Amino acid sequence: MNKNQIIKGFSKLSPEEKRTLVSGFAKEPRAALKTLSSFFHPDDAIQKILSEFSENTLTNFPLPFSVAPNFLINGNIYMVPMVIEESSVVAAASSAARFWAVRGGFTARVRGTEKNGQLHFKYSGNPARLIAAMPEIEAWLRTRTDSLAENMTRRGGGITSLTLREFPEIEAGYFQLIAGFETADAMGANFINSVLEEFGVGLQEFLASHSGFREEDYEPLMAILSNYCPGCTVEVVAECPVEALGMVGGIHPEDFTERFLMAVKIAEMDVFRATTHNKGIMNGVDAVVLATGNDFRAIEAGAHAWASRSGQYRSLSQASMEGGVFRFSLELPMAVGTVGGLTRLHPLADFSLQLMGNPNAQDLMMIAAAAGLANNFAALRSLVTTGIQAGHMRMHLPNILLQLGATPEERAIAENYFSDKKPSHQAVAGFIKRIREGGGP
Repeated sequence: MNKNQIIKGFSKLSPEEKRTLVSGFAKEPRAALKTLSSFFHPDDAIQKILSEFSENTLTNFPLPFSVAPNFLINGNIYMVPMVIEESSVVAAASSAARFWAVRGGFTARVRGTEKNGQLHFKYSGNPARLIAAMPEIEAWLRTRTDSLAENMTRRGGGITSLTLREFPEIEAGYFQLIAGFETADAMGANFINSVLEEFGVGLQEFLASHSGFREEDYEPLMAILSNYCPGCTVEVVAECPVEALGMVGGIHPEDFTERFLMAVKIAEMDVFRATTHNKGIMNGVDAVVLATGNDFRAIEAGAHAWASRSGQYRSLSQASMEGGVFRFSLELPMAVGTVGGLTRLHPLADFSLQLMGNPNAQDLMMIAAAAGLANNFAALRSLVTTGIQAGHMRMHLPNILLQLGATPEERAIAENYFSDKKPSHQAVAGFIKRIREGGGP
């Protein structure tokens, strides 16, 4: 096979033909083909669903589907599904959930559910006249999109606002029509984008049919939703009297609180620490979002934009101690859905929602945010007490043993030996080597 040759008609090949062709690019084509084929789902009906999620599907890329129990949120206990490849994330979420469950759990609330999008365009006519006509333009556009919004309106959603803004700092004559949307229990991306594109056509028709305006003065640029949704946010809080924290990692609660608050303050002021701090929050959020078939990339983008809203990238979480009460909280944008998209099409996403009692979109926002705060708490608890590596590397030990090809007997011996030690890759490799050479631990 000429690997520099342009491939034509690849998308029209069968999955088997695609796998065979792509395997030819590997160092060992037969082994590669066997690997790709081994992850193709044996149930044709399930594989058909999975294959249609994407383009040019060769096979599936499985990730562990785990659960973190004991999440007490607003008085309800949840078994929270998490899809992530890092075992320490699930362990941390589970540990923090159990810790807070006996201290009142998490209190959460949705502060808003408005999503937004933008019609970007250039207008070379009189900007003051365009701005003055906005009430008439809004009525025109709403009427034009009534049919598109009908089903969403019936479910309690629809177009919530229309605002025209001029941005001469970008370019003279550049405008945005900023639209707000309520999408009920749907993420609503397709609905929002369809309406925005219709706005673009509708605005052109308005200018062409109303005196005082000229169609040729209008140049549409693009119409697209925004993944930054400051009007669609969720807040989650964990709090208790300082003494109720008890001894944490061998540290008295007052000392632990002082160290914890300092760690959060550092993440508030230092971008290097804030980035890793917030990544830890998104470990938990993304795992729940992915398990429920939602768009974790959109959630990530919105969360990091929110962390930068002051002009400096800062911690997403906050901590305080007032009147002897320790308070740890998180607020971030969270545009998720529980209907549409993959949420019901993917069998495990559907199961995830069933597992949590079929939450609506606002409930899911609160659950995912609680998972983020739990992971953040667990990470900071380790960092300011025992250190992050002790627990992380213990959780990573099975992966190291798998890489080393350890037998079941070797695994058992190694797990026992490293139960009270930090198992670095070098240390584990040396330990296994000694066992195989007959030298013992």
